[in-house]
Amino acid sequence: MMHAAVGDRILVHGRTVGAAEQRGEIVEVRGENGGPPYLVRFADGHEGLIFPGSDCEVSHDKQENNA
Repeated sequence: MMHAAVGDRILVHGRTVGAAEQRGEIVEVRGENGGPPYLVRFADGHEGLIFPGSDCEVSHDKQENNA
C-alpha cells in the first residue's frame, strides 16, 4: 500500500504511448495512516483528488522543487 505525507511529490506516468507524465505535490492526505486518496496540486496549477495506482511514484524527498 502506498503511503505519503503533505509536501511529498507524486509522479503519474502516462498510461498510453505518447502520453506525458504529470508531476505534482501532495497538499492533503485524506486516507488513514498516510494512505490514499491524496489531494494533489499539479505543475500546471490544477488540483485533483487521486487514488494512485501502479502508474504512480511518490517521492518523500521534500528538498525536490521541480514539480
